[in-house]
Amino acid sequence: MKKQIKALLLLLMATAPTYAQIGGIEDSVNEISDTIRVIFPIILGVIFLVGFLFNAGHFFGENADLKKGITRVLVFVLIAGAVVGIFTYLITLVV
Repeated sequence: MKKQIKALLLLLMATAPTYAQIGGIEDSVNEISDTIRVIFPIILGVIFLVGFLFNAGHFFGENADLKKGITRVLVFVLIAGAVVGIFTYLITLVV
């Protein structure tokens, strides 16, 4: 019986510091998520701009292929939309 009580006390004392650390971790996660929320639209805008510039060659110039250009832009927009959707879903989760 004494061994069980000692084991229980040891377990309780070992887990007590982890409860004290949760507040600090939560604050850090909130700061990081706030930073990501501010930076993400800027990064996404740069990605859209770079993607358009890479695909602009299909619309203009000597070897212009309108169908290929539109197809690539649509695929790019679908992939970027999926990334934005996943990111938006992850932001709405409560940390």
